[in-house]
Amino acid sequence: MSKELRVIHAEMLMELAEQHDDVMVLEADLMGSVSTRKFADAFPKNFLQCGIAEANMIGVASGLSAVGKVPFVHSFGCFATRRCYDQIFLAGGYAGQHINIFGSDAGVTAVTNGGTHMPFEDTGLMRLVPNATIVDVSDEHVFRAAMRHAYHRKGVNYIRSTRKDVPALYESESDIEIGKGNVLNDGETLTIIASGICVHDALEAAEIIENNTDATVAVIDMHTIKPLDTDLVVKYAQKTGRVITIENHNIVGGLGDAVASELLSSGVALKQFHKLGVNEQYGQVGSLDYLKDAYGISAERIGDFCLTVLAEK
Repeated sequence: MSKELRVIHAEMLMELAEQHDDVMVLEADLMGSVSTRKFADAFPKNFLQCGIAEANMIGVASGLSAVGKVPFVHSFGCFATRRCYDQIFLAGGYAGQHINIFGSDAGVTAVTNGGTHMPFEDTGLMRLVPNATIVDVSDEHVFRAAMRHAYHRKGVNYIRSTRKDVPALYESESDIEIGKGNVLNDGETLTIIASGICVHDALEAAEIIENNTDATVAVIDMHTIKPLDTDLVVKYAQKTGRVITIENHNIVGGLGDAVASELLSSGVALKQFHKLGVNEQYGQVGSLDYLKDAYGISAERIGDFCLTVLAEK
């Protein structure tokens, strides 16, 4: 049975701290929500409770990086990015510091915490930080690989994820290379490029499509949104001629825009291109199934949309 990703997060911090004395963990009064209390107990000298003051937390992390530490900070995705964006951009990126940020409960996975805690813009913001790395977690092995990569990759690293468990997609961390997408289902008719929790729904949607048509659907887990695996995007766009991106995020500034930009720059001619995700909407309270359906990123909504696309001449 898969573990909750908050537990994977805490386990990886413990593992990294056991291997490297320079690891520092900073929390914004959320260690009970993301399982870092065990880390605080085991490594009290490597832990700082910054309180509900995310901008200050990023400033502290930047200072720690400046004296040779490798800080990992956490808060809700909206508070870890939007609330303290200037500090990330200037104290972190502009100053050349090494900061690893975990934005939890990304997009609709904030569920009953509602619209105030539901980040649909975090990827877009972080894409604008020069040379930042952005990973949208689709399973626990992606999370482990992303955190290990973040320790070693100097600069601003952003990991967005649900705190809860998700079904496994991979057998081990060795299946993941940050910066390279993974083809989970091959196909000739349509390419679906998805990230995060949407990968699971994309796979279900591909099954719906293939059970109801003669089409074959390629599904790509684009867990690394920046830097984007341009070669893989171009290869499958040329192969199928139809591309649909799916993201647990605003369709403005996220995965869809990143893919569209690369395809346009590469001069790839497509029959069809569509972006599925949050479209001119704010967050709201609801169950995960309700919210995915409301924003058009459930397997059923994706499948229906793709069937309509394939029916077009």
